[in-house]
Amino acid sequence: MPKFNPIGELRSLIPEAGPKRVYALATFINMFGFGLLVVSMSLYFTRIVQLPASQVGAALTIGVGISLISGVPVGNLADRWSPVKTVKLMLVIQACTATYLIFVDNFIQLVIAATLDMLAMKASIAASESLLRRVAGDDAVSFRSKMHAIQFVAMGLGTAGCAVVIQIGTPTAYHAAIALDALSFLVALLVFTRLPDYEPLPKPSTAPRWGVLADRPFVAYTAVAGAMNLQLFMINMLLPLWVVDATKAPTWTVAVFYLLNNTLIVLFMVRVGNKVQTIRQGGVAIRRAGVILLFSCSAIGFANGLPGWAAVMLLLAAVCVHTYGELWYMAGSFALNFGLPPAHAQGQYMGFLGIGAGIGEAFAPLLFLSFILTLGRPGLIGIGVFFALVGLVAPAVARWGERTRPASEESPAREAAPA
Repeated sequence: MPKFNPIGELRSLIPEAGPKRVYALATFINMFGFGLLVVSMSLYFTRIVQLPASQVGAALTIGVGISLISGVPVGNLADRWSPVKTVKLMLVIQACTATYLIFVDNFIQLVIAATLDMLAMKASIAASESLLRRVAGDDAVSFRSKMHAIQFVAMGLGTAGCAVVIQIGTPTAYHAAIALDALSFLVALLVFTRLPDYEPLPKPSTAPRWGVLADRPFVAYTAVAGAMNLQLFMINMLLPLWVVDATKAPTWTVAVFYLLNNTLIVLFMVRVGNKVQTIRQGGVAIRRAGVILLFSCSAIGFANGLPGWAAVMLLLAAVCVHTYGELWYMAGSFALNFGLPPAHAQGQYMGFLGIGAGIGEAFAPLLFLSFILTLGRPGLIGIGVFFALVGLVAPAVARWGERTRPASEESPAREAAPA
């Protein structure tokens, strides 16, 4: 195994000059803006706009629920019209909705803003995945792993800026962050203009318009992915409250655990991702992730009742193990995300996949904060068992999907319209 070099790993994240680097730069700028607001928005609406927390939560839940309808049609638009044009259109909409946040001062306006923002964001994700496949071609799985690490770097920098905004705490500071987020969409749009205008890939005459709905293996995979995606909420949603309310670990360690998780993902995502390239390997990777998550969730639960120093040591180990499982899950999901969909319908399939993730996102607060946190250690062990059981199903779903793929798939080659 090559010697580990953190600086070298970070340098390796920079793609070669050309469409890949353009895509990576635009995405980096976009995710930096997202990081500026990802934590601060709930505080902005409760402290500055002075809306009740219950109304803020309700508005965001409504937005997430309604946004589930946008991914499939917009992803299909990217497939059949132009992935580049569709992504740029979504960025314009997101810039407008971000700007609108500054003027929100009541619940109804917040529902409108949250719904429009979520609709555009979910649609943009589906279109971006379609564009990534065209940009990366046969290297889509490895490039997606690299992009995942790049996104974490950008979000980390944005979150650092977010911390400054929260510390200042004035309306002007929050408005400046919102304006920077809106600007990031427009700057990303300008960067995307450097990409060629990829023409739609030919659609087989026998292919149904909404082929994803008839693809039962992919529907099954969407259910598996939606369930496994819940693990993403362990570190940033459940762990902070568990540390503060149920362990003797110092509260400042919450930030350390979050930083450790992000750092390990940035440093090791590409390494793990390069080991998982095929559909079958993806299923095995998700199974492995489920077993690993069983151990990490259980370890987090056993931190309860320990002395402070012991709780910190156990939680540090648990976060490392959890991140290891997260890396294998993400690598496996990328292999299936680009291995199962036909190249001509990548956006449509990713839009449908987003429905499963969105349902999990909508129920995560209820599951983790009202159910698992209340149960304590048994709840954490139980969610770990759940991840392990879901993971055990993944190889069978992957084999089913592999058997039902066409013998010859059209290549997602980087065909561009003439300049």
